[in-house]
Amino acid sequence: MATSDAGRLAELVRASPWLMRALRAARDLGLADWCIGAGAVRGLAWDALHGFESKPSALSDIDLAYFDAADLSPDREAALQRRLASAHPDLPWEVTNQAAVHLWFADHFGYPVEPLPSLEAAVATWPEYATAVGVALNADDSLRIIAPFGLDDLFGMTVRRNPARASAEIYRRRVADKRYRERWPRVTVIHE
Repeated sequence: MATSDAGRLAELVRASPWLMRALRAARDLGLADWCIGAGAVRGLAWDALHGFESKPSALSDIDLAYFDAADLSPDREAALQRRLASAHPDLPWEVTNQAAVHLWFADHFGYPVEPLPSLEAAVATWPEYATAVGVALNADDSLRIIAPFGLDDLFGMTVRRNPARASAEIYRRRVADKRYRERWPRVTVIHE
């Protein structure tokens, strides 16, 4: 990942009051390994690249991904989500233990997946390269950026399928549902 891209993303994150508030709230949960990523980070970057900072895109959710192989209980995810919603009810939280995704993935998407070994490995399975990006706020207020495929697609405003878990059909549905080109006209969608 180019240092300039990581620095550019860090500047956007630090300039975003809602994302910094969300990062502080997530850090306050005391999770060992976590990030906020996917659409929240993508939308922040693409809004900035389109000059929409004064009227940012509506967030469908703020994905808090964490990795805890010792507690795969959906009750833990729900409790963490309730804590965040109670402290910050104006933010649309979605909390997922990436260590437990293999337990429900087949029911939701129609095919099984193997358990993941780490948060970084989980981020590397997210559906598009531009959304396979996460950010965490460390105890010293520095930012940790997880971007297994780099930030080229994010800053290049390119939607490209990550084949790690997203089938071509799931990708086509996501592209239609997310309406990327309507929301961000300068985005390029790579169709397969």
